[in-house]
Amino acid sequence: MMYQIIRTNSDHVDFQKLVLELDKDLALRNGDSNDFFAQYNKIDLINNVVVAYEANKVVGCGAMKMYRDGVMEIKRMFVPKEYRGQGIAGNILNELQAWAKELGFEKCILETGDKMVEAIGLYQKSGFITIPNYGQYANVNSSICFEKAI
Repeated sequence: MMYQIIRTNSDHVDFQKLVLELDKDLALRNGDSNDFFAQYNKIDLINNVVVAYEANKVVGCGAMKMYRDGVMEIKRMFVPKEYRGQGIAGNILNELQAWAKELGFEKCILETGDKMVEAIGLYQKSGFITIPNYGQYANVNSSICFEKAI
């Protein structure tokens, strides 16, 4: 299948639609702990967003924002259920890493939940390594954090 990936920002309407789906999915998976994570996943003013399309239908998204000098944090990775297993998330992740490198960043970090088995598999397959939980995730047992030099 042929995908088109565009670079945009968090004002993009298709990105906002997918984020609503992602938030519903996370609320189901995370249960009572979801409010904690939700506070760190606001999407206002994210300048680096990618949205994937197949034949003009939106099939996935991802975003990133500066964490500190040289380090970009990947956020809001999502592919709707009906499009999973087709390599879309991997392409989105690759595009984010390429963009971060173009912007002069040296490393990408991210956090995912221990119930997000598809995401964990994707990050490991993409060369990310597990690191100690950072920032607000430091004492969260259900969080798994990763990094990759780019």
